[in-house]
Amino acid sequence: MATFIHLSTFSRFIIPFGNFIGPIVLWAANKNKSEFIDQHGKQAINFQISILLYAIILGTLSVPFFIFKLFRSLDVIDFNGFHNFHINIGEPSPLLYIGGGLGAIAIIAFIIELALIVKASLSARDGNTYKYPLTINFLK
Repeated sequence: MATFIHLSTFSRFIIPFGNFIGPIVLWAANKNKSEFIDQHGKQAINFQISILLYAIILGTLSVPFFIFKLFRSLDVIDFNGFHNFHINIGEPSPLLYIGGGLGAIAIIAFIIELALIVKASLSARDGNTYKYPLTINFLK
């Protein structure tokens, strides 16, 4: 059951907020059966809440860079008919590099998140406890 709690976080690819709903439902229904299940359920939920918090922080940091760059250069397309059409890209802004770097960090963090979920699932399958790294313990 502990393995399924971890794997239920993948339901987010089918159900909106499934990464929260799945583990919470499985954990709540089975937490009194075993301390092992209770511990893995809390870890899975804490990890998903922590990831959500980190994603909100990263998004809050990166999105303004793209928006600022977009509104700062609204005159990039000069359209004077189809015969005299050109796009002025200009030099890339340092803001674009910062925002792109934060976006790349988000993609790498997503891949690491998936790998950690699989690792926790395999650990639970083998009967071992697992503690996700960089997890804030909301449920103790």
